[in-house]
Amino acid sequence: MKLIEPLIAWKDEMTALRRDIHAHPELAYEEVRTSDVVAKNLESWGIPVHRGLGITGIVGTIKGRNENGKAVGLRADMDALPMQETNTFEHASKHEGKMHACGHDGHTAMLLTAARYLAENRDFDGTVYVIFQPAEEGFSGAKRMIDDGLFEKFPMQAVFGLHNWPGMPAGTFGIVPGPIMGGSNLFKITLEGKGAHAAMPNLGHDPIMAAVQLAQSLQTTITRNLDPLDPAVLSITQIHSGTADNVIPDNAELRGTVRTLSEEALDLIERRMAEITDLTAQAFDCQSNFVFSRKYPPTINHANEAALCVEVAKSIVGPENVDQTIRPSMGAEDFAFMLKAKPGCYVWLGNGDGDHRSKGHGLGPCTLHNGSYDFNDNLLPIGASYWVELAKRWLAKT
Repeated sequence: MKLIEPLIAWKDEMTALRRDIHAHPELAYEEVRTSDVVAKNLESWGIPVHRGLGITGIVGTIKGRNENGKAVGLRADMDALPMQETNTFEHASKHEGKMHACGHDGHTAMLLTAARYLAENRDFDGTVYVIFQPAEEGFSGAKRMIDDGLFEKFPMQAVFGLHNWPGMPAGTFGIVPGPIMGGSNLFKITLEGKGAHAAMPNLGHDPIMAAVQLAQSLQTTITRNLDPLDPAVLSITQIHSGTADNVIPDNAELRGTVRTLSEEALDLIERRMAEITDLTAQAFDCQSNFVFSRKYPPTINHANEAALCVEVAKSIVGPENVDQTIRPSMGAEDFAFMLKAKPGCYVWLGNGDGDHRSKGHGLGPCTLHNGSYDFNDNLLPIGASYWVELAKRWLAKT
């Protein structure tokens, strides 16, 4: 493993910073303290800071030896999750019902470490923008920063992201071109029937029977309409109807999520869901209302940028520790919005299986969005070395 020497020496300092952020988690668009910590550190290293993109987002500008018009963006997310931490070690969350259960504290600390090194050395030509993004967890912070002028105010030609990945050996990388994370979308279907006494169903139009039939029929969009080689998931997660045992209700509601690895698959699924909903409701003499909300698009890596990330990762952890055959996850990531706007790549950095956790961790597994999770601080110099080397190599490209 070839890590940058000063980053190794800074590990304890950056660990303390990461654990401080972990102990003070903040939810989407509430990352005020976290933003203050980020800005204070960047400014102390002589890095100009722009605040306010995406409400609490921060962009730091690190200029190299010479201006050559080339610029690259490196992005970390800052927000926590609205869930209770079950760990009891010293740096556990101090805020009830809030927790860094996805490692955004570690992502922030790694990028800060890289920014410090780049600012102190500036042994590159061009500009590095370090992007600290709010509200990744379901509130489209990346899109909000873009809408607020991220790429106009900071004109970069490429942008890169990184996420820790529990279950992968600590310090290994997973990198693939094309889709790496699924798109996240929500739907709500309301069925309006005609209520009646349960003993006299012929006098009503039963929305529950329509909902039952619809729940089965919607799955045919995956099994009969979609190419079997184009992965997708349609999950109905809620069905609500009725208030009494002997009453057929007036209405029923179904809610759920659709995940795909391509927007073409999503277009097909949304269209077929709407058609099936309408026709099924008609078959049961009900009225329907179908609402489909596109939240995050699939995260799709650009081939050239993914190839560069592979080269960089191999130079740091060795070829044997870079997995180019990882299977994409149907979990979603709003870095997808940035990759739709600019070339770039999103990689996974193995977080291990939880053996790194301090005494006092919860009894659950060390997986993302779990109350027993904690970021592996041994990754700090690895991730920071990757960021530094990636920025320098991208800027050095002809």
